[in-house]
Amino acid sequence: MLPQEIIRKKRDGKTLTSDEVAFFVRGLADESVTEGQVAALAMAVFFNGMSRDEAVALTLAMRDSGDVLAWDLPGPVVDKHSTGGVGDNVSLMLAPIAAACGAFVPMISGRGLGHTGGTLDKMDSIPGYVSQPANDLFRRTVKTVGCAIIGQTGDLAPADKRFYAIRDVTATVESIPLITASILSKKLAAGLQALVLDVKAGNGAFMAKSRDAAGLAKSLVEVANGAGLATTALITDMSEPLASAAGNALEVVNAVDFLTGRMRDPRLAEVTLALAAEMLVAARLSASPVEGEAMARRALESGQAAETFDRMVAALGGPTDFVANCRRHLPEAPVIRAVPAPATGHVIGVDTRAIGVAVVAL
Repeated sequence: MLPQEIIRKKRDGKTLTSDEVAFFVRGLADESVTEGQVAALAMAVFFNGMSRDEAVALTLAMRDSGDVLAWDLPGPVVDKHSTGGVGDNVSLMLAPIAAACGAFVPMISGRGLGHTGGTLDKMDSIPGYVSQPANDLFRRTVKTVGCAIIGQTGDLAPADKRFYAIRDVTATVESIPLITASILSKKLAAGLQALVLDVKAGNGAFMAKSRDAAGLAKSLVEVANGAGLATTALITDMSEPLASAAGNALEVVNAVDFLTGRMRDPRLAEVTLALAAEMLVAARLSASPVEGEAMARRALESGQAAETFDRMVAALGGPTDFVANCRRHLPEAPVIRAVPAPATGHVIGVDTRAIGVAVVAL
């Protein structure tokens, strides 16, 4: 096979075979395919799309470009992925809630992309926390604590890492089949038994229109299930920040306040509990979303979820008293100013993307 012939075939709108996709991905991983060829294929896919079978083949080939984890645990292995937003710190509460209910959550998260915040960046604001641990520490933390929020290592789906970097500089990020394969290849490499997706829609999401978010959710669910990973999706609103905080350390404080019950933003609680219920149903730990939400609430109110988060932070190198003293441990901005509204009134809209961009700039 020749890379240029595979590019030509996709350029002309034809369907690639699984062997052709696998050949190209091997070239991605060993760099026998040039950056120009990768960019050309990405652009061809951007304009011509991919069938479900092509996207499944791409996902599996990228999964198999590196290590694929296998777990021997006394419970279900499940995770959640969000397509990204502003003030979206759900993962920080969701992983320990699900773990406190009996699930095992090896959560491999990403950094901020564009105007959206990254779960990994939030965890990196905790002093000492090892967000990219060696595999033995990762496995030990999941087994003993029940969850670990870490970043993608170089050994998990390395072909995706190179493909994404090239897509990022060639204006081909917003391709549904390529987004689908990128997200799912890492989740499949994590050895999950079930996955729940939080697909965002609104002016702070990559998919601003509901129909586009629905299209992405459909693609992700169909391809994941086609690749053998039981997956469901919720479409949630990102037309305003989810938490009443935006910024890495601020969102960690917000998450600790949520877990301890000190303060819970209503919209954030609604989304977090809905996703927790979905995860527990997917993990077969509850029979229905209603029962799953009740389990999640008990884990919160009993303090088990907060304790699980505390143990995870300590196991991965953070302070052993983090939940009790998070404000003391986290960095604080050198300049803090109140910006009061110039008049009384009601907020009728939020430029969520602009808030995300402002956080990135800060």
